[in-house]
Amino acid sequence: MDTYSRFNLIKSVGEEIITEDELKNLLKEKKHPIAYDGFEPSGIMHIAQGLMRVININKMTKAGCKFKMLIADWHAWANNKFGGDLNKIRDAGKLFIEIWKALNIDEENVEFIWANDLIRKEDYWKTVMRIATNSTLKRIIRCGQIMGRKESEVLSASQIIYPCMQAADIFTLKADICQLGIDQRKVNVLAREIAPKLGYKKPVAVHHHMLMGLQASKVNSNADKVEQVIELKMSKSKPNSAIFMTDTEEQVNKKIRKAYCPEKQIENNPIIEYCRYIIFQKYKTLKIERPEKYGGDLEVTYDELVSKYRSGEIYPLDLKNAVAKYLNEMIEPVRKHFNKNEKAKELLEKVRSYQITR
Repeated sequence: MDTYSRFNLIKSVGEEIITEDELKNLLKEKKHPIAYDGFEPSGIMHIAQGLMRVININKMTKAGCKFKMLIADWHAWANNKFGGDLNKIRDAGKLFIEIWKALNIDEENVEFIWANDLIRKEDYWKTVMRIATNSTLKRIIRCGQIMGRKESEVLSASQIIYPCMQAADIFTLKADICQLGIDQRKVNVLAREIAPKLGYKKPVAVHHHMLMGLQASKVNSNADKVEQVIELKMSKSKPNSAIFMTDTEEQVNKKIRKAYCPEKQIENNPIIEYCRYIIFQKYKTLKIERPEKYGGDLEVTYDELVSKYRSGEIYPLDLKNAVAKYLNEMIEPVRKHFNKNEKAKELLEKVRSYQITR
């Protein structure tokens, strides 16, 4: 694959790239740049972390990247996941790896690294301290968004250290590319700004899109108008608004049927978004099955779907039924893995029990 093709493949992953010129130069200089992402193990994985993440990572490795997946157990501990129980956090991390492998992540070019091992690297904590001494408290607190925290929240001391650790991860892993969600933008920009002061090369930031939640909330803006506000990020804390990698076929069907999917609307429509970022990344066309009296079966590309849905030729319920079918097909390898593999099944049940008791 030539440099131009590699660049375009990586660009298809990134909603934002900081910067495109730096990425082009990196690809010219390195045949196998190092890309990384980090995950806090915190319960059951949803499809943004599962299906969408494996799609994007496999694109990166196809473009020649060597990908490092950081299982951020210490970061989850610092962020008080599972009440700060490191053993439970690590079990959740093992579950993540089981799911990624079941989805055929490119294991040959993906390395799983535990933060517990990374922090033992020489100079890791020295790097954390150098980042901290070159940053203001106000700047670090603004990075709280990466942990799912608001600036107005009262943070523990461990949560204030967290952004410094995440920036140190980038340098310790020798990452050329930070390939994380756009919700991690602030800490990646921090790392880029601070890198020259510490003697490191600026990492390129390739931020992928954050998948919407399924539900919308009704907000009364005035006495005469009710507005629908869509959840801009899928969240585990709202199980009815997220599809999990371990959901049954019936659960997926039910959630999709109840999903926010306004007629003729493309923007801020989670069902259309799942087509774009998940289904059409694997399938060239989507088949919509419907009775003859409603137009009969229809097979469309993504561009055709957008056009026909906007015109009203495709109705929300018909699209929902198709999306549920395709998502179930894509999740099925994970279900089979946990049904057939006893150790994996035991691990899943253990993590599920943590969800209930935390």
